[in-house]
Amino acid sequence: MRAVVQRVTEAGVEIEGQTISQIAQGLVVLLGIRHEDSEADAEYLAAKIANLRIFQDDQDKMNLSLLDVRGEALVISQFTLYGNTRKGRRPSFIEAAPPAKADPLYEYFMEMLSKQGISVKRGVFGAMMLVRIHNYGPVTILLDSEEQHKPRQ
Repeated sequence: MRAVVQRVTEAGVEIEGQTISQIAQGLVVLLGIRHEDSEADAEYLAAKIANLRIFQDDQDKMNLSLLDVRGEALVISQFTLYGNTRKGRRPSFIEAAPPAKADPLYEYFMEMLSKQGISVKRGVFGAMMLVRIHNYGPVTILLDSEEQHKPRQ
């Protein structure tokens, strides 16, 4: 499971000109799910994201988490995070999980993030969306649940 996490002052999702979700200060989480991912991957990433210290404290250092600042999360399913561009010019998405597997894990991830104490807003799985992201900093972090299985160096 892969997540692109962006610190934002505000963000929102529109579908066909209608705002369906929006947040103030917090994180936008673009979430990619692959065939091998499980609920354990969702639990790992949810805990990591809720506690990731990427917000400024009163000393202007990145010391505070989403929980500390009582921020919100806008979670968008994005299978293109598993696009493979090694061959040719058009990405292959064969690593991305099919909707029957990805949608339940997307829902589970949001449930786990909510259980961490985060107010969670969402996109619409599989929909064509316009995502407004006011990335502050800019701060963008790439997380991958495979990292939990690698030895620390």
